[in-house]
Amino acid sequence: MAFDGIVTRAVVEELKSQLLGGRINKIHQHERDELLIQIYNKGINHRLMISANSSNSRIYLTDQAKRNPETPPSFCMLLRKHLTNGTVLNIEQYDMDRIIFIDISALDELGLPIENRLVIEIMGKHSNIILVNKESGKIIDAIKRVSESISRVRQILPGMTYEYPPAQGKKNPLNTSREEFLNLLEGDKKGILLYKFFYFNYTGLSPLLSRELCFRTGLDIDRPLGSLNDKEKNELYSSFETLMTDVKENRYKPLCIYNPQNEVLAFYCLDLVQFGNHNKEYLPSISQVLDKAFRKRDLDDRLNQKSQSMRKIIQARLDRSMNKLARQKEELLQSQDREKYKVYADLISANIHLIPKGADRVELENFYDENLEKIEVPLDHKISAVANAQRYYKRYSKLKTAENLLKEQIPETQKEILYLENVLVSIDNASQLEELDEIREELVKEGYLKEKSRGKKSNKGKVDRLSQPHNFISSDGFKIYVGKNNRQNERLTLKTAHKDDIWLHAQNIPGSHVIIVRNNQEIPDTTLEEAAILAAYFSKAKNSSKVPVDYTERRNVKKQANSKPGMVIYNNFKTITVSPDKEIISKLKS
Repeated sequence: MAFDGIVTRAVVEELKSQLLGGRINKIHQHERDELLIQIYNKGINHRLMISANSSNSRIYLTDQAKRNPETPPSFCMLLRKHLTNGTVLNIEQYDMDRIIFIDISALDELGLPIENRLVIEIMGKHSNIILVNKESGKIIDAIKRVSESISRVRQILPGMTYEYPPAQGKKNPLNTSREEFLNLLEGDKKGILLYKFFYFNYTGLSPLLSRELCFRTGLDIDRPLGSLNDKEKNELYSSFETLMTDVKENRYKPLCIYNPQNEVLAFYCLDLVQFGNHNKEYLPSISQVLDKAFRKRDLDDRLNQKSQSMRKIIQARLDRSMNKLARQKEELLQSQDREKYKVYADLISANIHLIPKGADRVELENFYDENLEKIEVPLDHKISAVANAQRYYKRYSKLKTAENLLKEQIPETQKEILYLENVLVSIDNASQLEELDEIREELVKEGYLKEKSRGKKSNKGKVDRLSQPHNFISSDGFKIYVGKNNRQNERLTLKTAHKDDIWLHAQNIPGSHVIIVRNNQEIPDTTLEEAAILAAYFSKAKNSSKVPVDYTERRNVKKQANSKPGMVIYNNFKTITVSPDKEIISKLKS
């Protein structure tokens, strides 16, 4: 991904054309490092996305709306205080770097006009969003405070004077000349590779653009600088000058490059010839390109970050339960061998007068055997024969009790294992952050996770916003719903589905509940097979082949009392065997 200084310049030009003179009417902070600012201008409400995420820092206009936290973070409240109803006066880029200034005029607490500057620094893990008083240059606050313990070079704290990031001695590519360019080529280290020359010497140029310049000139990107002749150097400058002229005159051509899986491989605000003409999509604005490039990537990153701790805790509990089950089964096998201890005890009791004192074993005639064959009975020579008999009776009694307990405990442990495996599948199936919140809430209720402290704020009147299951349309036109977590599964099966709808689930495998909406019609075999493929795909067996899937009418599915969320029993079912197929599933999306 290449959100470099040239892309930043293109974004600034777009924001200036859309937002200058606009009024800020809403500010939300739905993530700890991300803002969504609504700006009304010329009859349109624009949403400005600003993110200081270390992996996906960015700024652009979006149509995306996100769920807001119940309590706005302190930085969000501060921005609302200083910027709400403010007018956007100016938007500019700092020296071809990935730093944007947005100047906003608003009224202070006394109703007097004041001008503040929102500084957006798009610098990887050092990205930040900083509010500065423009007149004094003092920092009001930042979405990420940087103390001396974090950075000795540059602190970002309220009350400090805002300072630009340390200069790296690079040149502005828009102001260079042929002479300066050639001198840099001559003066640079001869062993450096060609494509690195550009972003080592010029501000705002990414490796992607550097490779593009080499490709346009027809030069190998891995050639050492010292191997270039004068003709090649002049041709390289000509390509550089042509591209920089397009940037100066704002002749942008925003595009996305896709890989064979239709995922964004690269994006830029200028045409990229290094990728040929395949899998390119040109879009009207750089914001649309950035939205396509970052929306899914950012969501996947946040889902992964948010699910890691849950997955780790549940996996640890699952491992413990699996070990527990193994021990229980081993103990059950041992308990089923208990009859020999009763035989030992009976034989000792019947032959006490024949057992010499201090013996560690004795051969006794087994009167339980038809042939009265002798068996060897182990003894503890430190205790009497009577005490040995009592010890064997006690062991027999203990194992008999253990068998009864284990026959009750083993099914409970198996149910817990199935539940925990279902939770892990649900975490993998989650496609929205709200769905992970639902899983966390469920795990808190079940006692697997501790509830996060909410302070003294009351939850009275809180609206419980429920996430929705996957929604598909079969090739025959039937609606198919797939639950993403236990909460959705239970709601979908027991509350949403009608009794004559068809319910499907991978056989004896943790996975999603699937419902075919019947609408008093017969379900074609094609729809049934497609629904079964969905059930197999959204299960633990998604990477397997020939997965058995059970199906029955919803009326045959029941929830047992005191069972965990999403756990049901069913009868009168049939089974169909299918192989999960992602291509078929992509065609079924409604």
